[in-house]
Amino acid sequence: MNYEIWGVALQVLILVLLSYPLGRYIATVYRGEKSFMDFLTPIENCIYKVCSIDPKEQMGWKRFLSVLLTLNLFWFVWGMVLVFIQGFLPLNPDGNVGQSASQAFNTCISFLVNCNLQHYSGENGLTYFTQIFVIMLFQFVTAATGMAAFAAVLKGMCAKTSTTLGNFWVYLIRTLTRILIPLSMVVGMLLIVGGTPMTLEGKQTITTLEGTEQVISQGPVAAIVAIKQLGTNGGGFFGVNSSHPLENPSYFTNMVECISILLIPMALIWCLGFYLKKRKFAACIFGVMFIAYITTVFISVGQELGGNPKIAEMGISQLNGSMEGKEVRFGSAATALWAMTTTVTSNGSVNGMHDSLTPLSGMLTMLNMQINCWFGGVGVGFMNYYIFIIIAVFISGLMVGRTPEFLGKKIEAKEMKIAIMIALLHPFVILCGTAIAAHLAVNDSELAAAWLSNPSFHGLSQMLYEFTSSAANNGSGFEGLSDNTPFWNISTGIALIVSRYLPIVAQVAIVGILAQKKYISENAGTLKTDTVTFSVMTFAVIFIIAALSFFPALTLGPIAEYLTIR
Repeated sequence: MNYEIWGVALQVLILVLLSYPLGRYIATVYRGEKSFMDFLTPIENCIYKVCSIDPKEQMGWKRFLSVLLTLNLFWFVWGMVLVFIQGFLPLNPDGNVGQSASQAFNTCISFLVNCNLQHYSGENGLTYFTQIFVIMLFQFVTAATGMAAFAAVLKGMCAKTSTTLGNFWVYLIRTLTRILIPLSMVVGMLLIVGGTPMTLEGKQTITTLEGTEQVISQGPVAAIVAIKQLGTNGGGFFGVNSSHPLENPSYFTNMVECISILLIPMALIWCLGFYLKKRKFAACIFGVMFIAYITTVFISVGQELGGNPKIAEMGISQLNGSMEGKEVRFGSAATALWAMTTTVTSNGSVNGMHDSLTPLSGMLTMLNMQINCWFGGVGVGFMNYYIFIIIAVFISGLMVGRTPEFLGKKIEAKEMKIAIMIALLHPFVILCGTAIAAHLAVNDSELAAAWLSNPSFHGLSQMLYEFTSSAANNGSGFEGLSDNTPFWNISTGIALIVSRYLPIVAQVAIVGILAQKKYISENAGTLKTDTVTFSVMTFAVIFIIAALSFFPALTLGPIAEYLTIR
């Protein structure tokens, strides 16, 4: 077990060491400063010219959002058409057919909103054509969309008084050309070296050592896995995601993929400090997020290495911890680390079965997504945290009897109303969706049997997890739930749309409104937001809202299950 602990510690250490310089570099990209990637400028200018984009245009927050939403609508139509007719398109050596209407809707919405909730088996549900021109394309575009919104938030926070937030197209294209594509090429090459396939050939039929024939799926796996991890996308090329021996062949590739999940979300917090020239402020935010993350890792690794007491009562040895649903190549600690990493972001990829996690680990995966701002998805993670900063500033100002101010701008009623609505939207979507599903399951035993692999507490957890994952743009699941049905495809699709676009619209709107206000210089009475005290205050606000919203539901699910097996 010691080597497993050292493996976890090494991955966390590499993450922290790589994220700082990457954050500095991303800040130079969004500030438009000179960098070693400037040789790409002619290519970017060519893209602007071909697409009739004026890179010098400065957009107000309303114009910025209209362009963002229009582009996403275009890609949704694009994806729906291709996935629906994929059986007639080229690059389909295995003869896969098109998806049903409800499944195509869920697939396209899921990948469009950076969630990648998969109600299909990866290698059989899509063709190579749609894997490349829908799935991989969306994984680049949606990640870049979130980061472009983040760049606009940075510009709005940095400006003393401004009516513009920059140019969406410039942010989008520079994110793709200078951040996502280069990093994906590096990670993709590492995966190829580690044994991940990269081919357009169809399935292979081989003869096993036992003398039987086995059909092995392959494809352009390395390229898709690289961006799925770096862009906090998470959709698996294969149905079992990164627990598949070709998608994740070794402990080396496991480390590369797990590190890739958190690399950009961590780096963006440091980017915030470099962009605003407030590194202490960024360090405080990073500290809150990192402590929350590492606490969940510590608890989950302990739970999984400790094993399941019910299995121990049967006299079965658990020297390597709770291995049911885990990858024997990686061990229970590596799966626990991955589970916390993938849910503390909006990634959702898995290297083991989350449905088989011990109850407290399962609860922590849900709680990470329910809080939804410990690093989070690329770009949108900090934007979710930003909402809680606004609330914390307002409450702190009231507590000390001063006008709430943040970065030289007064926080007033309009911004607070928007912030509170978005803070409450997340639990509203999750709990209402789960309540409807639970009502249907309780009143229809056949439906419950068709949906749920487990009754009682764990059955509720399976449904709660599905809506939590959808609302958090995560995409992982307690896969004991049979979710490829019209109800789950449509209901989670609606949750995906609402939970992706309303927060982005609200967050950019708040920044745009604040940017237009008159700048107020700091004075002796200004609330300091780069202190440990304010960091604790922000954490308290986040935790209290999460506790009031979700602990009753968690008590009926994983907490009750934990108490039962103990």
